[in-house]
Amino acid sequence: MPLREKTMKRSPGYTSQVYQQRDRFFSCIEMRFVVILSFALLFAISTFAQSPYSNQVFRPEIKSVEFYNTKKEPSFPIIKLGSGEQVLLAFDDLHGGTRNYYYTIEHCDEAWNSSNLSTAEYLQSFNEDQIRDYNYSSSTLQKYTHYELKLPNDNIAPKIPGNYILKIYEDGDRTKMVLTQRFYVLNSKVSIMAEVVPSVNSRQTDQKINFQVDYGPLRVQNPSNDIRTIIMQNGRSETSQLNTQPANIRGTQLVYNDLATNDFLGLNEFRHFDTRSLKLNSDRISHIYRDTANTVILLTDPTLDQPNYVLYYDNDGNFYIGNQDGRDPRTDADYAHMYFSLASTKPGSDGSAYIVGQFNNYRLDESSKLDYDAAKNRYYTQLLLKQGVYDYAYVWIPNGSKPDNTFFEGSHFETENDYQILVYYHPAGARWVELVGYRVLNTVKR
Repeated sequence: MPLREKTMKRSPGYTSQVYQQRDRFFSCIEMRFVVILSFALLFAISTFAQSPYSNQVFRPEIKSVEFYNTKKEPSFPIIKLGSGEQVLLAFDDLHGGTRNYYYTIEHCDEAWNSSNLSTAEYLQSFNEDQIRDYNYSSSTLQKYTHYELKLPNDNIAPKIPGNYILKIYEDGDRTKMVLTQRFYVLNSKVSIMAEVVPSVNSRQTDQKINFQVDYGPLRVQNPSNDIRTIIMQNGRSETSQLNTQPANIRGTQLVYNDLATNDFLGLNEFRHFDTRSLKLNSDRISHIYRDTANTVILLTDPTLDQPNYVLYYDNDGNFYIGNQDGRDPRTDADYAHMYFSLASTKPGSDGSAYIVGQFNNYRLDESSKLDYDAAKNRYYTQLLLKQGVYDYAYVWIPNGSKPDNTFFEGSHFETENDYQILVYYHPAGARWVELVGYRVLNTVKR
């Protein structure tokens, strides 16, 4: 019943003007209530929706997030549409016990904004489902619950190719966000030829990618509008370069070899450490202490901004969970407080140093920020990480400026890197963008 109808009935003493004022008063109250409710609803929706979507963990108790094609651990999270391939999501909840985690996926454009499609357009099954595959840790000092999810499955499966964001949330409430992860669904319709060539701009530090796309039978009316290509270095979205205009068009071939585009810093090989055993020191570990908690002191890292390149093997920024002293690292690998230190005098300009890798999605925030010890001329921090093999690097951010990936690490054209080339196609009349081409190019393996 409207609010105004719940008030007292009109008495003979009330004038018509009084009644009109009263009705206007209650109308204003109802309107304000509707406006407040609308804003509350919009806030709840915006809490769940990101624009653009990214790989992100929203809760500090969620650790060791892995996401890769099940054919190889770890690998780029891409699958072929209708091929039976799957991506695996795995993560730990350090609160332990059991929680009701739900998930869904959403189709996105090449810039990772929502395609704004109805679920019936891109899903061939249910809209959401609950994660039911979980196990408790065993024989570990740090107790946790390990969760796993494979996609596609019988309940959630994509219908069309393209970029997808996987969303994990609690209790079926899409405002109680836990994490989001990007993955790719490919329907290969184009061929890609690519090569690494010397950079014209910075020959000693950069790597340049030239490539061409043959779109063959695709109906491409305007290549500049219908085709988009993206190149990433080692799967890092922050290094990606978008190509909207080919340098040349030869029939159905789009040639991308402009001198000013697709030029990447070669950077350096990633630093690493190995904690698959907490009983023996590996080559980068100084001390291991095991009492009420595991504590690992790493050797102090030097700066690597040197003129000459030094070859050593890395995993291109990735990490592997492992435990050589157990049977199943998913549940018997323990956590350790890892202490990092970087020997470096503080730069003259103000700024901050960070530690990054795939293990923290290369995020530059308070959790990855390093403190500085002026007495010892070193940066330091500690992170709680699960046993395994980890790649990492240091980044410097001057105040008011962009991140500098070369300040502590240097950059060389000889560095071994993987480059992911993705080709997107906008079908005529469609309201979405499809992923129609993918290739991995390695700078060493020709």
